[in-house]
Amino acid sequence: MKTLITIVRFIVGALFIFSGLVKAIDPLGLAYKMQEFFEAWASGGLLPGLLNSLNAQALPFSITMITLEVVVGIGLIIGWQKKFFSWILLLLVVFFTFLTGYVLFSGKIRACGCFGDCIPLTPIQTFTKDIILFILALFLLFRQKYIRPLAKPYIAGSIAVLAALLTLLLQWYVLRHLPVKDCLPFKPGNNILELRKMPADAIPDKFDYVFIYSKNGEKKEFTVNALPDSTWTYADRKQILIQRGKNNIPLINDFSFGTASGTDTTDAILGQPGEYYLLFIQNVKNYPVNWDEDKKVLEKIQQKSKSVYLVTSGRGDVEKRFPGETVFTCDFTAIKTAARSNPTLYRMNGPVIMQKWGWADFSKIE
Repeated sequence: MKTLITIVRFIVGALFIFSGLVKAIDPLGLAYKMQEFFEAWASGGLLPGLLNSLNAQALPFSITMITLEVVVGIGLIIGWQKKFFSWILLLLVVFFTFLTGYVLFSGKIRACGCFGDCIPLTPIQTFTKDIILFILALFLLFRQKYIRPLAKPYIAGSIAVLAALLTLLLQWYVLRHLPVKDCLPFKPGNNILELRKMPADAIPDKFDYVFIYSKNGEKKEFTVNALPDSTWTYADRKQILIQRGKNNIPLINDFSFGTASGTDTTDAILGQPGEYYLLFIQNVKNYPVNWDEDKKVLEKIQQKSKSVYLVTSGRGDVEKRFPGETVFTCDFTAIKTAARSNPTLYRMNGPVIMQKWGWADFSKIE
């Protein structure tokens, strides 16, 4: 039994450490995924006021959850505070199972982000994983007496604290710079125009339609093959999903540049030959205090006679910060994916991403 417990705790502990570290290289990714859950639950009528307010706290929650995963994994492996960590493990697995079950059975969220963007899993894969983890967590909880510590309490505690600090440091670094491992569609070397296209093997969603007609104050639904006569007046139409398609969303979706007049200039900008730069700005108000490296780097690039295009979801504040510069708008969600720091600078060659910098690296750009 001791051997079996040791094997199980090492497997579960290693999985938790790995899961935490994979997300620690991009904590904003988990924060955005949390916001998806908050928005889905709020739109369904579940405590909308509270859940909408939690959106602003998604990043602290993300950092805390990631750090907790790593510490729980360390605690299981070294056998420190076995009762406490056995219960925390079970509670976390129950929570994760609820989330993955919601993703699988509701269909409102496409993926749970359990292993970040680097290891995408299908909803059924993540739910199955969590069911197995739930069984293993129960096994460890009820057989915790067989867990033997690998180090003295003060040494084990020091290891756990050090692991937490290093995990927090990694996330702090990533938020200032960019993910140390870029697993997003906007990684260097990718062609944005190509990835905006629908995949060649895409299978579209299948829909049916119900038409609503009215007559003498009565409304009635009709199928497309059994429409009423001309004495009925068309009122509305419902679209019903019959079968969800597969691989029918481009890797880069809702990503376009619009001018102040609403003109789509995406192909014109990304299709040009040679080198140019894209400066993505999520929100000027969230800049570090007294920080102006974005203005300096813009001036450096322009001095080299290279074009810089400012891209944001909120035009007003950016135009005030950069008077005289042309500002293009882009979908906020697309910018969150493209720019994991605020702001982020791209060096482009045609539609291909050559290099990326987070805001903390702007001063090093020559």
